[in-house]
Amino acid sequence: MGKDGFAGPVLHFRGCDADGLRLAAITVRPDGAGAPGAVGTRGGTVPPVLLARVAGLSVWRHDFTLALGEAGYQLNGHAYPVATRLDGDIRIAFVSCNGEENGDLDRDGAERNRMWARLQADHARAPFALLLQGGDQIYADEATRGHPLSGDWPKHVPANPSAGDLEDLARHLERRFAERYMMVLAAEGCADLFATVPSLSVWDDHDICDGWGSLPESRTDSAVGQVLFTVARRMYLLFQHGATDADVPALFLDPAGGNLGWWRDLPGVTLFAPDLRSERHRDRIMGPGGWNAVEAMQPAGDHVFMVSSVPLLGPRLSLLESLMMAIPRMQHYEDDLRDQWQSHAHRDEWRRMLGQVLRMRQAAPVTVLSGEIHLATRAEMGPRETLIHQLVASGISHRAPPRAYARVLGLFAGLGEAPLPGHAIRIKPLPGQQHRYVAERNYLTLDRRDGRWQAVWHLEESGLTPPLALD
Repeated sequence: MGKDGFAGPVLHFRGCDADGLRLAAITVRPDGAGAPGAVGTRGGTVPPVLLARVAGLSVWRHDFTLALGEAGYQLNGHAYPVATRLDGDIRIAFVSCNGEENGDLDRDGAERNRMWARLQADHARAPFALLLQGGDQIYADEATRGHPLSGDWPKHVPANPSAGDLEDLARHLERRFAERYMMVLAAEGCADLFATVPSLSVWDDHDICDGWGSLPESRTDSAVGQVLFTVARRMYLLFQHGATDADVPALFLDPAGGNLGWWRDLPGVTLFAPDLRSERHRDRIMGPGGWNAVEAMQPAGDHVFMVSSVPLLGPRLSLLESLMMAIPRMQHYEDDLRDQWQSHAHRDEWRRMLGQVLRMRQAAPVTVLSGEIHLATRAEMGPRETLIHQLVASGISHRAPPRAYARVLGLFAGLGEAPLPGHAIRIKPLPGQQHRYVAERNYLTLDRRDGRWQAVWHLEESGLTPPLALD
């Protein structure tokens, strides 16, 4: 665990209004280490509240507001600068895929977090107002190992485990998840960023386990599967939102908590993220909670950014799915393909979501932000008058796949796709790049200057792309 069980402060964005920027800061300390001090702001001091105890750790939270133009906050003798003006010119960073499936805890920290260090240096040069995290903030795939009930997950699941054994499994998983979150939150190159840039996060499968929701329901609906999901959800709320179930109605669109999609309005911009994991199973991506929330959304800003943990605009993966299912030795990739909007199993929902995005496009320009594929790319949908941009930045620390894979995927993307008549999807190269997909670790920055948005990809080897205008 990071720094012998210490991590934080970690800022979470709650909202902004005329009173200022509303934030929650979590601080993690070993049980028995005592509470952190009070947060100091221009408006006074705010004592911490004990949010949860888990895996030998105490998680504390400060809820406070920084006035517009205020320089930041103080905690335990340290001053933390925060960008508190969200009107006018602002910068937003977008990252995804912060880890790897195997051996992530054992990687060299400097190599693993190289792109985080660049993001931190970028923030020091020109501060970010917000950090959007688009899924797979941790890779929990190995968390199930080392326990008799889950050691062979998902290949084998015990049929009738005892209540006592399930409780022991929950404690095991809590320790394993906490270890991964603490490694991320306390990592050099990340910790200063998390303390000074508020985050908004959506989860994806690796925040639970590889392929969650696309695995056979005999696995996910089993007693072991439900313990895994329950622990992953609790830890996601705690470490990625600074929240517990008691906070769900105030923070998420579905007050019942069955879907953890969210929506935030900033001056001149609307941000929303549907939750594509909580209600997912093999034949659907979202259930009633998610769809009711999306279909009720009414954008208020001059630009809408949608965070889709799985790319919304993609190539004809349904064709690839059919080809691979015809080859027995390739069928183990079925779960990966079924994870995609473009899967045969989800095409009706895909069209439904595209229709909702086009509805929002009538009110304001819409840009989709996605991760998940460990490559950088972009896409466009539709004619100029209803153009939708998609920006994919995937692999802040996950190492890139071979360039040959990116080239083959780029050729496949040339087949095109048009799930809605008159709104063709086109996978396009990044500005300054020749090929549709770039196999380098990367993150994305969004800048609003004089009311106009532009995007820049930061590529590990190629450097910065020329700006892409989003209007």
